[in-house]
Amino acid sequence: MKNPRTILLADMESFYASVEVAGNPSLQGKPVAVCGDPKRRHGIVLAATKEAKAFGIKTGMAAGECARLCPDLVFVRPHMQEYIKTSLALTEVFEKFSDRVAPYSIDEQFLDISGCEKLFGNAEQTALQIIEKIWETLQIRCRVGIGENPLQAKMACDCFAKKNERGIFRLSHKNYAEHTWPLPIRKLFGVGNRMERNFFNIGVRAIGDLALLSRESLKARWGINGEVLWLNAHGIDYSKINSLGPKDQRKGVGHSITLPRDYRHREEIDTVLLEITEEVCRRARALNKVGRVANVYCRGADFDLPTGFSRQKRLPEPTAMTMEMYPLVQKLFYEHWDLRPIRALGVSLTGLMDFRKLQLSLLEDKEKKIALSRTMDLIRDRFGIVSLFRLSSLTPGGLLFERAGKIGGHEA
Repeated sequence: MKNPRTILLADMESFYASVEVAGNPSLQGKPVAVCGDPKRRHGIVLAATKEAKAFGIKTGMAAGECARLCPDLVFVRPHMQEYIKTSLALTEVFEKFSDRVAPYSIDEQFLDISGCEKLFGNAEQTALQIIEKIWETLQIRCRVGIGENPLQAKMACDCFAKKNERGIFRLSHKNYAEHTWPLPIRKLFGVGNRMERNFFNIGVRAIGDLALLSRESLKARWGINGEVLWLNAHGIDYSKINSLGPKDQRKGVGHSITLPRDYRHREEIDTVLLEITEEVCRRARALNKVGRVANVYCRGADFDLPTGFSRQKRLPEPTAMTMEMYPLVQKLFYEHWDLRPIRALGVSLTGLMDFRKLQLSLLEDKEKKIALSRTMDLIRDRFGIVSLFRLSSLTPGGLLFERAGKIGGHEA
């Protein structure tokens, strides 16, 4: 076997809460929960300090339930701009250790440190230096999973590094089965609630149970997803860590919204779908891109009976024009909506290509439409997103004005 790669996954402990405590030292040592508006649906916990977790506070809990569990709990409203700023600062720290850094989420980043041993020592020594540097720079505790590929690093971090005091754990092809096969099947990366139920139905309770099944039988039953999960159970992952390139390498743009209340009427849903589609197209135009595929995501309002869907369809021709994409978004939604109340909506545009490569139709004066859209973008960029808006945003279902000053659905 050729020399294996050395991949790290660095994950921040209670990221949002850690950023708030780092910015306000008076919160140090107190039970703190980052939470939206308790008076609305957004009043759920986004992150909690270890002191809060000691009382049973968990991400996703309602504010009222948290207050009952811990009367002294300190609620802090989220500040998304600070979290984004801190995430970028984390990338700067990681880039001191490797030129192959890839963010996985706002608080998780992969590093390929293969070949860096002479600079920073072995993987464990490098991980320790990273943890110390992040604490020194940002006062945030970091945990690091080490593996020979991204999957192993992710499993090492989530299942083991987060649970030990040192905050470091290493998996390899030699010890992967020993450590991961006894774990419940839900711990395997890629297994959600539905897949867990599917596995239970065929007697698979632990990761090792899945690993002992044949690759072909899983592929026959669940297609490529079944095969990928079999590979995950064996610690096999062929993906590589590549640093984020220029913005024109992005494969898609999207936007989603958690609704402030249950939406069940077509007029309200149409308004939000239009607002989201407009934002997605605006983001695509900012990248000088058009997209080939529209995707619509919906999540139902009932937590006890999860419903929803994610469906996509190819557009007649690549576009970044709201009113060219919106009819297909509507069609996709109403083809798959079960008529039950919904709590979240999302739209994305994928299959991006350079706008300059678009063959303009001779049957439509697209250049004028595109020029008009870009002029509107310029006005909104300069004077704010609500300086130009569609009248439908003034209807009861509209969310444009409520979200105008927010990032990621939360206060900036």
